[in-house]
Amino acid sequence: MSTTKNPKLIGESLALAVVVDGRRRTPPAAAQRLRAQEIYQTLKKLYPDTYAFLKFNTPFECLVAVMLSAQCTDVRVNMTTPALFARYKTVNDYAQSTQQELESYIKSCGFYHTKAKHIIATAKILVEKHRSKVPATMEKLLELPGVARKTANIVLGNAHKHHTGIAVDTHVKRVSTRLGLTRETNTDRIEQDLLRTFRPEQWWDINYLFIRHGRETCKAPTPFCSRCALSSLCPRNGITKST
Repeated sequence: MSTTKNPKLIGESLALAVVVDGRRRTPPAAAQRLRAQEIYQTLKKLYPDTYAFLKFNTPFECLVAVMLSAQCTDVRVNMTTPALFARYKTVNDYAQSTQQELESYIKSCGFYHTKAKHIIATAKILVEKHRSKVPATMEKLLELPGVARKTANIVLGNAHKHHTGIAVDTHVKRVSTRLGLTRETNTDRIEQDLLRTFRPEQWWDINYLFIRHGRETCKAPTPFCSRCALSSLCPRNGITKST
């Protein structure tokens, strides 16, 4: 990889370099961070208008939409939520709903029995313990039924503008692995690798940039490597076939 196109990265590379056997070398961890900056800047230029894909109006609608998106496409969720949000306008509306009625609105999103159960249980907890407000901390969000770190990170970022992590979904996992940014398979460990590699102010963008790139270019199972803007930066880990 060459950083000659970016004077700022050249300066960072020299600052991070150490002398080994009389030659200036960049330590592996530092080199990884420099490559990560090239990746980030390339994707940011490629997808300047990337933003949240799910549609919602309130913090709780955000939480519901993200819960529905598990094992479901954002397109399908966005087709489902207008009628759902028209019927259920407050957290208390969900808390008082029967599971059967809620299931009838979200059936097309898949796993609707479990999702309806978690949404109603979460609504009841918010009404009883949080004055119907969505918590603004990772710790409190993880106490809610059906909420793991991915969901919590998205809700914190969208609903509260707290960008404290990177939500690792199937796209982020695939792109990170192929780019050689992680060797982990566990999503929480992948997140920790990415948090160490990218700057805090970039964490929120990385989630949506990697999702967009995963959907448009770095597809599963066959990526479009021949047209990929990151081809010179990518070791293509795990890729056996591409176009």
